[in-house]
Amino acid sequence: MKLARVLAMTSVALGVALGHAEAGPDQVSVLLGSHHIGATRSFEEFNPGLFLTWTEAAVSHRVDLSVGAFRNSYGDASLALSGAYPLYRTETWGFDLFAGLAWYPGNGDQFSHAIDDMVPLAGAQMRYRNLFMQALPAGGNSVDATLTFGLTFQLD
Repeated sequence: MKLARVLAMTSVALGVALGHAEAGPDQVSVLLGSHHIGATRSFEEFNPGLFLTWTEAAVSHRVDLSVGAFRNSYGDASLALSGAYPLYRTETWGFDLFAGLAWYPGNGDQFSHAIDDMVPLAGAQMRYRNLFMQALPAGGNSVDATLTFGLTFQLD
């Protein structure tokens, strides 16, 4: 029942956010892994995932919207929905601020800020060509920050 509720909330949020989107996603990103800075316990750092991004899809065409699924650092499947505000972008480089929500089934209590198993996310992301890295400040009870990394591809 929890999964159905989370999927319904994510679907509604994505539908509202993409209400004015004119086409399918513009990018696909493959999450490969993470590194937990200052961790006081062990985490899984191989975190495969797949995300779809609609660039300039919200807030007067200034915010990118992404939705995806990934294996989280606790070894379970998670879903995430986020928005990214670009600060600097060229064909080669990119630097954005992002925020969103992720569903960590059964692990919400591992985070200092969560509503049940829904965890708010915020941080900065950088891109160099097809490589991306995200930096998320402490959100868990046993880590100072988390870095994630992967590959991004344009869908033409």
